[in-house]
Amino acid sequence: MTSLPSILGGLDPTSDRAVFRQIADQLREAIDRGRFKEGEKLPSEAELVEHYGVSRMTVRNSFSILQGEGLVHAEHGKGVFVRPRPPVRRLASDRFARRHREQGKSAFIVEADAAGSHPTVDSLEVKEEKASQDISTRLGSVRRVLARRRRYLLDGRPVEFAASYLPLDIARGTQIAEPNPGPGGIYARLEELGHRLDHFEEEIRARMPSPSEVKTLQLATGVPVIHLIRTAFDAAGRAVEVCDTVMAADAYVLSYQLPAT
Repeated sequence: MTSLPSILGGLDPTSDRAVFRQIADQLREAIDRGRFKEGEKLPSEAELVEHYGVSRMTVRNSFSILQGEGLVHAEHGKGVFVRPRPPVRRLASDRFARRHREQGKSAFIVEADAAGSHPTVDSLEVKEEKASQDISTRLGSVRRVLARRRRYLLDGRPVEFAASYLPLDIARGTQIAEPNPGPGGIYARLEELGHRLDHFEEEIRARMPSPSEVKTLQLATGVPVIHLIRTAFDAAGRAVEVCDTVMAADAYVLSYQLPAT
């Protein structure tokens, strides 16, 4: 490792900013500038204590700030490491292109391939259930739906959890109701059933995760989630699916193309 004085500066005794925050500021800047790269171990507590002439508790408080921001994670007995940057670029203008379905690929597989990652799905649950008020409204006042819940992983790491809701008159008794809906996923099956997809509407917000979401996605302290609700419409204007997805915010970059007119 390059010597700390060449990477990190010294403390400003005239500043009214707390010492532990000054240290966190310098470590953050070094991470942002790539002086500490993804997956790289940060200087140890002992090294930072010696460099800055502060107590271990002061250094720990600095690390806590960076952990709360989702920039680093601690591994017991090993140290503090820079968290990887988002590996998946989610292209809104391309992820549901018909050519992917015709090739037998779901949107998640397309994105995983582009990221060079191995995709898997677990925690699969498929069942008929009463629609919530929100889902019912989005699907045109249906009372019951087929729900498909699953967790997506990249290289063994959970990155999102999704629940799809489809009207029973469309999905009941079809391959959509099977654990494996087949090549191209449920959208390919919908089109085979005569519901040619026309467009999608998405609502996106960022928030902090619930305790159950932290557990399901194995989120580090301070990492928010992206909550996305997508409604798929067929060529007749009918809402044929609502997908409620919670994604680890540190796993994705959302990319959009917007028209100029």
